[in-house]
Amino acid sequence: MREAETESRLAAFGEYLLRSQIADEKRARYYVGWVRRFLARPVVTPAETPDEALTGFAETLEREGRADWQVEQAKRAVTTWLGWRRETPTPRPKVARAADNTVVAEDALAALRDLLRTRHYSYRSEQTYLEWARRYFDYLRETGAAVQGRPMVTTDTFRDFISHLATRLHVAANTQNQAFAALLMLCRETLGMDLGDLSRTVRAKRGERLPTVLSAEEVRRMLEQMDGTLRLMAETIYGGGLRVSECCRLRVQHVDFDNNAMRVLGKGDKFRTTLLPERLKDPLRRHLARVREIFDQDRAASVAGVHLPDALDRKYPNAATEWAWFWVFPSPTLSLDPRTNTVRRHHISDVPIQRAVREAAAKAGIAKPVTVHTLRHSFATHLLLNGVDIRHIQELLGHRNVETTMIYTHVVKDLRAAPRSPLDTL
Repeated sequence: MREAETESRLAAFGEYLLRSQIADEKRARYYVGWVRRFLARPVVTPAETPDEALTGFAETLEREGRADWQVEQAKRAVTTWLGWRRETPTPRPKVARAADNTVVAEDALAALRDLLRTRHYSYRSEQTYLEWARRYFDYLRETGAAVQGRPMVTTDTFRDFISHLATRLHVAANTQNQAFAALLMLCRETLGMDLGDLSRTVRAKRGERLPTVLSAEEVRRMLEQMDGTLRLMAETIYGGGLRVSECCRLRVQHVDFDNNAMRVLGKGDKFRTTLLPERLKDPLRRHLARVREIFDQDRAASVAGVHLPDALDRKYPNAATEWAWFWVFPSPTLSLDPRTNTVRRHHISDVPIQRAVREAAAKAGIAKPVTVHTLRHSFATHLLLNGVDIRHIQELLGHRNVETTMIYTHVVKDLRAAPRSPLDTL
């Protein structure tokens, strides 16, 4: 692989690390650096396997006197790279650029949409990425970087737009990273561009912030202000540490009453198993009895089956109309599937639960910026306070790396009772 191609792949790998939350921006740079060094190492034998190459690389670092944590970080970086490289083909341009670097915006957006669907991005992520691409094209037209309405896409205009978000619009670091990832996919993988060195791009500063966490008493007071399905959703999120999207997308087969567990489809289409609280089992059973009535009505009315992920609708043609695949929290109304133009029943929107949680927190007199995600933070922190191992909490939350989970150890320090001075024990 030529040097330019290698750097392009490494940049795409760094984008993947950020998008998948495998590493934050600082750690992602270290991961990419370890992989760059791994690729530049002398090959001992042409037929060496990836495992042999990784072992040899780790031994080289140990001989250099690297700290154990550095060797482990390097091994994690290379292991992640090898897995990502197997799953991700070398990017090929989907839309040709003219000699003056202009593109037809509609063609580029259509190609980007196809790429996102090929990689099984969620519909929400697809819309977010497309919106950033549209904003980028609008920016080019507004700043004169266009010819007869066709935006002129270059490394300089890419860098200018990303810097513009930080210096003029003052967006948050996460927002700029989101735009950065979307436009990298547009430019590198849809347009086949070599963006080169992007180090001069102005990046928004990420502040060191701890998550908002409620005490157990505050959670109880807030839940008392809620009722019906929305309260059941809030209790499910807090009881199992779910993201709001994971709660909305729960299917009947994902609730395991016998084993007090829920099987949750999280980020990156990865399943994990988390807790089903004992006190939720009876309310959930009663709720599902009501949901079954909705399911039966849909079947009687010949409503199209629920949306199935990937190609399961072709592999199991009848699954979409089976009870096991129905939503635990279905929408009260039918809607049009934007990808297939089929009228069907989708899962409930996250808007009602987001609003209900904010209103309940206000009624409970909680003077904190409470969102639904606060319940997930509270779940992890309360488990840690109760002595649950950090690795176990990592599995329940679905974090790829324990470093992500470690943030709750900083929160716990502020919540635990202050230690007594040894002088006071004399």
